[in-house]
Amino acid sequence: MINGIKPLDRSLRWGMVGGGGTSQIGYIHRSAALRDNTFTLLAGAFDIDAERGRAFGASLGVAGDRCYPDYQTLFQQEAERADGIEAVSIATPNNTHFAICKAALEAGLHVVCEKPLCFTTEEAKELAALSEAKNKIIGVTYGYSGHQLIQQARSMIAEGLLGEIRIVNMSFSHGFHNEAVELANPSTRWRVDPKFVGPSYVLGDLATHPLFLAETMLPELKIKRLMCSRQSFVKTRAPLEDNAFVLMEYDNGAVGSLWCSAVNCGSMHGQKIRVIGSKASLEWWDEQPNQLRYEVQGEPVQILERGMGYLAPRALEEDRIGGGHPEGLFEAWSNLYRRFAVAMDASDRGDKALLENFWYPDVHAGVTGVQWVERCVESADAGATWVDFE
Repeated sequence: MINGIKPLDRSLRWGMVGGGGTSQIGYIHRSAALRDNTFTLLAGAFDIDAERGRAFGASLGVAGDRCYPDYQTLFQQEAERADGIEAVSIATPNNTHFAICKAALEAGLHVVCEKPLCFTTEEAKELAALSEAKNKIIGVTYGYSGHQLIQQARSMIAEGLLGEIRIVNMSFSHGFHNEAVELANPSTRWRVDPKFVGPSYVLGDLATHPLFLAETMLPELKIKRLMCSRQSFVKTRAPLEDNAFVLMEYDNGAVGSLWCSAVNCGSMHGQKIRVIGSKASLEWWDEQPNQLRYEVQGEPVQILERGMGYLAPRALEEDRIGGGHPEGLFEAWSNLYRRFAVAMDASDRGDKALLENFWYPDVHAGVTGVQWVERCVESADAGATWVDFE
């Protein structure tokens, strides 16, 4: 159980690009990074408006001379300081991720990046190669994967309790954008603008979350091919989709389906993953993240609870309070940032053995997400045809 003891003998010097006062996601980045004293926020380019960003940084306690007007100045001037930042988080619109991430790696920084890493598989692989060449990690904020029961599911599947995996059913389908809410909400408007988000809306913004949960639970399962159909029910969003269905075939003969939607009226979140084997099934729902449903054919349903001693060790090590007390998304993100820090430190120390056996949403997870969206768009735009994943 996490009890406040730092996992490292130091705190990494940390900065942010984006995540300012109008950001929807900046606060959870800072809360997660600072929670276990693994990072210390020292610098940032928090806003596209330099003065507004400087004022916001000052309100966080960042020194005025380390609140920069843009990421280029941030990286250049911090590199000249003996106490310059070692890592940076990127919490900006999607179209900026590739350039900022590449510049950060070239400046010798570790990176935590919002997904998607970029818009094309070619760019994503370029970042992966640069990360390896610079010996710097890229962590991707698939925040829901920090919930402990995702690791419980992974352990049970690896143990063979489900038998042969046959079906993976995923969804992330909320109803909050059933109308053109972006017309009155600037923080939503960019998410449905191809200039900022690239070739997709809900496929990239929503679907890659349960896709990564499946990748975490089933690391040996690889997608062979997929077929996608996408719709723009709010017509002003075209060519971007606000609803999509994806079918997948895996290399072991299993099949998968994923429904992502922003127009599922009445749904709060609708993110679920159900893994079905020849013996049993598991189901996890992010609105009830402290429970994992385990169903053995012919037996009563079992609800596994976070924090209980019958869980696998990996599902217990990141508890922050005993079972029965609900933990949520902020705790999940904190678990990931804690892992990002450990991975960064191991990379700096050259501890390859630790990194080879250490799980976190890494650059390769980011590459897979970009490639999956690219293939989905390719399939949908070709009339919902099957396309090879690789």
